[in-house]
Amino acid sequence: MAHSQGTDSRQSTDRAGGAPTASAGTDRSVADASERSDADDGADPVLTLSDVSKEFGPERAVDEVSLEVRSGELLTFLGPSGCGKTTTLRMIAGLEEPTTGSIALAGETVADADAGNAFVAPERRDVGIVFQNFALFPHLTVRENIAFGLEADGTDADARVDELLELVEMSDHGKKTPDQLSGGQKQRVALARSLAPEPDVLLLDEPFSNLDVRLRVEMREEVRRILKAAGVTAVSVTHDQEEALSISDRVAVMNDGSIEQVGRPETVFERPESKFVASFLGRASFLEGSLREGQVETGVGRFNAVTLEGYDTTYDGAPVDVLVRPDDLRATPADEDVADGVVVSRQYVGPSFIYRVELDSGEAVHCLHNHVEEFELDQPVSIDLIADHPLAWYPR
Repeated sequence: MAHSQGTDSRQSTDRAGGAPTASAGTDRSVADASERSDADDGADPVLTLSDVSKEFGPERAVDEVSLEVRSGELLTFLGPSGCGKTTTLRMIAGLEEPTTGSIALAGETVADADAGNAFVAPERRDVGIVFQNFALFPHLTVRENIAFGLEADGTDADARVDELLELVEMSDHGKKTPDQLSGGQKQRVALARSLAPEPDVLLLDEPFSNLDVRLRVEMREEVRRILKAAGVTAVSVTHDQEEALSISDRVAVMNDGSIEQVGRPETVFERPESKFVASFLGRASFLEGSLREGQVETGVGRFNAVTLEGYDTTYDGAPVDVLVRPDDLRATPADEDVADGVVVSRQYVGPSFIYRVELDSGEAVHCLHNHVEEFELDQPVSIDLIADHPLAWYPR
């Protein structure tokens, strides 16, 4: 597992003396975290999953998932295809029955596989769902789509529809039909329709997958704004790490049916508890190292072990893998006899290049550079550690 500590350290690799400098600082995630979540940490959970599993024949798609979602929180299940996240969402909605475990919504048990037939049908659960394809009724107007799930009628329903149209900034489009709307507008209407009955929990199934890249980024911010303005508790599912990190209060990273880590986006990204989480979130490289007398020997030099999160002398002498991301490393042209490796590929990503460097040790790392700093393929380079935060590491 990775190791964490609450302080931030700034270091540079001293390639001659092998010792970096370090200074204590403020955890850069603290301020962001305090602003990130609008959830009521002291409130009872709106949604509780307890040891929930789902089997399809011999295959176990979800394996003993336990989780609580608090009032006003936006939590996202994140993971690769087939990891169990969508099946988990479907069990919350009541579209699948758990094989084992229980689910509670707003204090009421809606599924309990260990209590006989304790199962509440989806239409009797106070849950809203936004589907990938929006699922709007093509023959109804925007107003009629939003009002569809309301039990009230007449003046009360009109007032609620007006309120939601204003919330999603669609007040001038109430008389249009879905075929007259853009993709982003359809998503707003689908969201308003799901919010209309004021559900205990809103479920979003890959809500941005049908939008183009530019609109997807724009709508992430807009959907978060709408959910927070409505004060609704929401659970989202996605395989898009950028989406999950940008809109969520907390992220639950799933792998092979289980939750590997749950936490605030910045915590999960900066302090991954497993190599899977580290690899799935962003471009990750791992430096093989060994701890000796408070130093870490790696293929890019030696640096002080205090730069590792939660370093403990207990691990001295142990082989470790140190997580480094492209912005943690910098390449410098070097003579072949003193270089750490050579540039073997580069990827242009607009304002930056990401270079892949094969080290003499046989490992490969990635370095992020401004687009004006160009290296040729097969160019010898030295690699310096420039990270200004503690590095996650994993005993090998």
